[in-house]
Amino acid sequence: MGKIIAIANQKGGVGKTTTSVNLAASLGVLEKKVLLIDADPQANATSGLGIDVETVELGTYELLEHSAKAKKVIVTTNSPNVDLIPAHIDLVAIEIELVDKERREYMLREAIAPIKDDYDYIIIDCAPSLGLLTLNALTASDSVVIPIQCEYYALEGLGKLLNTVKSIQKIHNPDLDIEGLLLTMYDSRLRLSNQVVDEVNKHFGDMVFKTIIQRNIRLSEAPSFGESIIAYDASSKGAVNYLNLANEIVKNNA
Repeated sequence: MGKIIAIANQKGGVGKTTTSVNLAASLGVLEKKVLLIDADPQANATSGLGIDVETVELGTYELLEHSAKAKKVIVTTNSPNVDLIPAHIDLVAIEIELVDKERREYMLREAIAPIKDDYDYIIIDCAPSLGLLTLNALTASDSVVIPIQCEYYALEGLGKLLNTVKSIQKIHNPDLDIEGLLLTMYDSRLRLSNQVVDEVNKHFGDMVFKTIIQRNIRLSEAPSFGESIIAYDASSKGAVNYLNLANEIVKNNA
């Protein structure tokens, strides 16, 4: 029985795609069968795994439209045990196209139901908004990981996202859990970083992952080579952080 985890936060630049790609790669290294779904029109998770976005003919757009079956839109990646449903720029239009459809919030859930059991984990990289795309992702998911950047505005917008999760639990998906809050871009030398960590832990306690993702040059270089941090530099701090996170998630779900 596969577990579906959305990586969501309507704030941009908090490390959603970095987390999606590297968590998927880390789970793959731990010999879990993983599917990464790129549900962001920017398609950064697609290029981050070395797939040329320009060559994508079938992907999340066709999946949500139900014009192609899930098995048809899956591509294999160079990352061990990781498959991908890629995105391309057409995905921008999907929100408008779905608006008049019946059960529009359930399009993704229905589309991936037939393949759910083919994987141990399905990771969904969400768009930086709380629109229909993210709604579809959260309705299809068993849980959500919320990346929070260790900076001044970290907690701003978090209340809104938690309210969205609550209303999805109430209306569309009563089984949706919060997998955890993930602190990202942490710099131990900065007092502010440490204050944010203290603040988040004080407010949310057990909801916060023990693993913290530290600022790491190698981590920001990897996507430009179309590689996960595991493939790019397995000994880097970033790789160790994401492997720890993957281990923590596997343990929590054991």
